[in-house]
Amino acid sequence: MNGTAAGSNASFTIATFNVNGIKARLPRLIEWLDETRPDVACLQEIKTQDDGFPAAELAEVGYQAIWHGQKSFNGVAILARGTTPVEVRRGLDGDAEDEQARYLEADVAGLRIACIYLPNGNPQPGPKFAYKLRWMERLAARMAQIAAEEVPALVIGDYNVVPADHDIWDRRALADDALMQPESRAAWARLCHAGWTDALGLHNPRGGVWTYWDYQAGAWPRDHGFRIDHALLSPELADRLQACGVDKAFRGREKASDHAPVWVRVTR
Repeated sequence: MNGTAAGSNASFTIATFNVNGIKARLPRLIEWLDETRPDVACLQEIKTQDDGFPAAELAEVGYQAIWHGQKSFNGVAILARGTTPVEVRRGLDGDAEDEQARYLEADVAGLRIACIYLPNGNPQPGPKFAYKLRWMERLAARMAQIAAEEVPALVIGDYNVVPADHDIWDRRALADDALMQPESRAAWARLCHAGWTDALGLHNPRGGVWTYWDYQAGAWPRDHGFRIDHALLSPELADRLQACGVDKAFRGREKASDHAPVWVRVTR
């Protein structure tokens, strides 16, 4: 039984999974949901418009969903087992012209859950990197608002930031990448220093835990990965953290996403 399987009525599991196209990966997604049964699953890169989201297929395996889609790119969704997430917000304030589907927030079972797909930022320097940094500033502002409500909350998803050198198989591999630039890391650190707890980082202080393996250059069989999928917990929820982990084996399945699911288990 892996970490996301239901073990106790006193526990509640929230997971994140960048599926890299929900239509192409739907069989793998349903396998993962069936085998691990997280209470909540946050998805990124669904890469479909709203009317193409496979809500009926997910309902058949026990999950109700809300989603924020976009044609061919981006897109996020929140799935809940046996209940429907209550949407709080889609998108971030601070840029009226930003139409990218990257943020979705909901209340589920007494928790505030924000699902994010943070911009990649490559190539850097340039407008995409500037957009990434502005987006992180807007995210920080929203997280401050959530913190002020003093609710048990987590902001979970694909952050597209490698927090430290021990979070990648070889720091030289992405030395010039937007995911590892000092500005990206500093913005990440500000989120944590504002009182949010990096669950995987807390439980793996020496690093060495990957959530992403590129399709190229034999990255998966060589285990040349890095950690970019994160769960940040508010103080009210961090005190209830029981366990966290990565469902690494799902990355090795046929036609898998290049990400593996990440999960946290908290006390109800």
